[in-house]
Amino acid sequence: QFINLLLLLLMGTWISNVYLLWSEIFFILLFTALFELFLISLFKKKPIFFPFSALITAMGVVLMMASTSWWMYMVVIALGLIQKQILQFNEQHFFNPSNFALILGLFLFYDEAHIVLGQLGDAFWLNGLLLVMAFFILVRVNRWIIPLSFAFFYLLLQYLWVVSFDPVMIMEEIYYRFYSVSFILFMVFMLTDPKTTPSKPYQQIIFSLLIALFSVALDHYNGFRVQHLFLALFLFSLFVPFVTQWNKVTPRGWLMSFLLLLIAITVIINIEMKPPYYFTMDG
Repeated sequence: QFINLLLLLLMGTWISNVYLLWSEIFFILLFTALFELFLISLFKKKPIFFPFSALITAMGVVLMMASTSWWMYMVVIALGLIQKQILQFNEQHFFNPSNFALILGLFLFYDEAHIVLGQLGDAFWLNGLLLVMAFFILVRVNRWIIPLSFAFFYLLLQYLWVVSFDPVMIMEEIYYRFYSVSFILFMVFMLTDPKTTPSKPYQQIIFSLLIALFSVALDHYNGFRVQHLFLALFLFSLFVPFVTQWNKVTPRGWLMSFLLLLIAITVIINIEMKPPYYFTMDG
């Protein structure tokens, strides 16, 4: 996955609309690697040879977030890495670090940091390459059901709950979202993180349904915003550790889940109350 994201980052920088300069990206990745090594020493974790997972987090944020202030990337990435060390249940973290960082970017810097799905463009060949690369990874980690079931539920619910209620909305506008390379990247990599998704097939289908249902519900009641996909993942990944390890949940664990749920709902409401923003990705 590290190699795949690095290739996408290279291609996005050369042929599409990645916001940051390569010098800024290099500095962000260097900071991420050093900060991850610091956290490992701070929390006395087992030493690692190279912080691949932290760099995957950083590249995910760079590819999905747009900001004119490069230091904001470092702030949200650092917070995403910290929560991975602190917010755990039986050594399983609750939130996808990249997604957590993106949501905090919206929560803390809404006027200056935004989630966008246009940085990688919509080239058909790049989408195809991404799907081929993702296929081998998803089969290996047994997460291929999630993007397939999510795509089905998302299209179905968009038709039933958005297109059918909006006389000016047509289904082609929903299909067009799947042309975005970043949208596919969200489905095949961010939505399928093995650490924050269930492993059993029926649980994966339910997980995909809930993500699609909540994001479409937000589209229905508050208008389409890119952030709805990420907010849905932010909310429902919270329950994965308890669902997959339900027999180990203690009263303290239930209290922790309740407090995290309250915080997550507060963050979502705060973000949804902000006015929407719109981006035009010019070549």
